[in-house]
Amino acid sequence: MPKYIRKNKSEKEGERMIKLIGILIVAIGFGFRLNTLLVVMLAGIVTGLVSGFSFNDVLTQFGQIFIDNRYMSLPIILTLPVIGILERYGLKERAESLIKKAKAATAGRVMLSYLIIRELSAALGLNIGGHAQTVRPLVAPMAEGAAAAKHGELSEEVKEDIKAHAAASENVGWFFGEDIFIATGAILLMKGFYDSVGVDVSVWDMALWGIPTAITALLLSWWRFSLLDKRIQKASGAGKSNDSKKTTA
Repeated sequence: MPKYIRKNKSEKEGERMIKLIGILIVAIGFGFRLNTLLVVMLAGIVTGLVSGFSFNDVLTQFGQIFIDNRYMSLPIILTLPVIGILERYGLKERAESLIKKAKAATAGRVMLSYLIIRELSAALGLNIGGHAQTVRPLVAPMAEGAAAAKHGELSEEVKEDIKAHAAASENVGWFFGEDIFIATGAILLMKGFYDSVGVDVSVWDMALWGIPTAITALLLSWWRFSLLDKRIQKASGAGKSNDSKKTTA
């Protein structure tokens, strides 16, 4: 192969790879726990600039995509007021009192059950959860109620730990579950990317390989929830010990 042809080919490959710089920016931004929205916007702007678009063209694309997908925000706009009304009239309190009646329930088991339901529903293309719709008003209060029923009053640190794990159960369940559904955005995005670089991969193959990943995520989450239950038990035992010492003194 002539030298100039190899050079042109390598230059084209370099131009194609530089367009993936947005992925690097997202990875670095998430690694430093920066604001998610700002990181994604920065990644989009940089990707557009290195792809030959002007700054105005990139902002135009942002606006056009927002207008084209404005109906996607309707579920959030319509759901949040309903959830707010339900919380005002005691949804969280009823969820806590209900789970306290289940003697075998723990915070970890409650969140593991939700994660399993979330993964299975996402694999079928059903979006039945969400942080605002389910985690805040139901999952987190039920997990706190289960922990309080077993260990008594919880410290603020323990409550925040439970809330964080409840949010994680939503993220893990939806993220890894939807990769099994062939019509989800993530699968279609990967399919489009592979087609653009000349790699022939079926959406069925990608969905099939999403199954072991989802199972692994489920097992790791089960392990993390077990550790959470142990931390709650340990913190509760330490708190009771300190209270008894104060009483004796």
